[in-house]
Amino acid sequence: MKYKILITTSGIGSRLGNLTDYTNKCLVRISNKPAISHIIESYPLGSQYVITLGHYGDLVKQFLTLTYPEHDFTFVQIDNYKGERSSLGYSILQAKKYLDCPFIFNACDTILSDNTAILKATDSGTNFCMGDVREDVSQYATLLTSGDKTLEIKRKGEMNYDYAYIGICGIKDYGLFFDLLEQTYNSDPYDSTLHEGRIINKMIKYSNFDFIRTSSWLDIGNVGELEKTRKHFKPEADVLEKREESIYFFKDSVVKFFNKTEICNNRVQRGKTLFPLVPQILGQTENFYKYEKVEGTIFSSCVTDNKFRELLSWSKSNLWMKKTLDNFNKMCYNFYITKTKNRIMKFLEDNDDPTIINGKYLEPIDTMMDKIDKEWLCNGEPVSFHGDFILDNILKTEDGFCLLDWRQDFAGNLNIGDIYYDLSKLNHNLTVNHEILNKKLYSETPDNCHILCNSNLLSCKQILKDFVQENGYDYRKVETLTCLIWLNMAPLHEYPLNKFLFNFGKLNLARVLEQ
Repeated sequence: MKYKILITTSGIGSRLGNLTDYTNKCLVRISNKPAISHIIESYPLGSQYVITLGHYGDLVKQFLTLTYPEHDFTFVQIDNYKGERSSLGYSILQAKKYLDCPFIFNACDTILSDNTAILKATDSGTNFCMGDVREDVSQYATLLTSGDKTLEIKRKGEMNYDYAYIGICGIKDYGLFFDLLEQTYNSDPYDSTLHEGRIINKMIKYSNFDFIRTSSWLDIGNVGELEKTRKHFKPEADVLEKREESIYFFKDSVVKFFNKTEICNNRVQRGKTLFPLVPQILGQTENFYKYEKVEGTIFSSCVTDNKFRELLSWSKSNLWMKKTLDNFNKMCYNFYITKTKNRIMKFLEDNDDPTIINGKYLEPIDTMMDKIDKEWLCNGEPVSFHGDFILDNILKTEDGFCLLDWRQDFAGNLNIGDIYYDLSKLNHNLTVNHEILNKKLYSETPDNCHILCNSNLLSCKQILKDFVQENGYDYRKVETLTCLIWLNMAPLHEYPLNKFLFNFGKLNLARVLEQ
């Protein structure tokens, strides 16, 4: 018997806090992939899927059609996925006409790290419920079982149970299921607690439900369980959490998400211009694009002094081609000064501007910004550029380098940027890098603001300084822009990283201004 797979992604994911402010819960990254990819890839190839859409439903549809073009998806837009008359039961009911056959329901916050139980379930040809052992079941419905039979799905908080119900069940008797669901919904359309378990309990009076046990259940329904699930998987790369963008890694491709469609479009356009220094773009939607996965090693994990010198030489010959552009200094002013001041204002909406950091008295940040020699700083060198030139965005390949995650523009220009920005991004990354930040090897407090530095990267920092000076560039300008980069990053991140970046940027800007 072949089951269709029903995945309900229509809920707002409120228990994940601000992680779902700009995306759907099923697109939250778990290691390399979004949650829904872990679910889909646990089922046999050739499975048919019915996906309910609601909260940021268009993003779910975009992602699935771009990433899995060979899969059979039916999308069901749920008109009422929040507020009055909304419930999980209502969402399932809206998918009724597409589920005229046995189906498996898989909650979009339920992942199995081992798909053995799923494969067993798809071969069972029965009604079934799936459960696992869990010490604390206060947040979950539970199962009362007898041998290999399910007797009842019990509500959250009940004490008499055998297993936690993991949110996966099989419905062989789909006609009976939908008849009972429709009757129950119509009796009280305002019941927001209506879910599949209530209907299964009614069905058990007429139909048998097998019990299938798994020991590989992972939950992402709340922040605490999400963190546990993320720790279970080994990530392919260290990636900082950003609410308005994300990156997903697959066997042969990489998929990028941006909340803003303009950024996505510009990234794609720039990617086509930068090719073959960057991977080939394979496809795009309004908010996602997919590019070819290139074989290589993330440079941050293999960098040495000699390889770093090789990178700088390669970049000089292949990337930083000199350009000419009218009003380039004005572009630099908008990018360095205007943007930084706006980012500072955004940060200070919710945070203080400390006047003493590490025992050193500092002027207000606005005063410090006014002391920067704008004409000197904004006298840039126009080149073709990367825009986020850090070690984690560079692959060391057999025959050179491949650049990843390029910036979408420089002050609105898609083709020309300032070489000083690429040099400064690299300089920033040799001090503040993803590995150190993810391990939280820094302190953000004004009385003890510091970060643990990698001695290998500090050696590369000196090599970069020598390169800058040997090629006739101004290293003091690189240092100044590095501080502005930290200030710019601050409002884009959550506490405590946001305060560290601001305090560290301000402290180092004061030191540069004193030179």
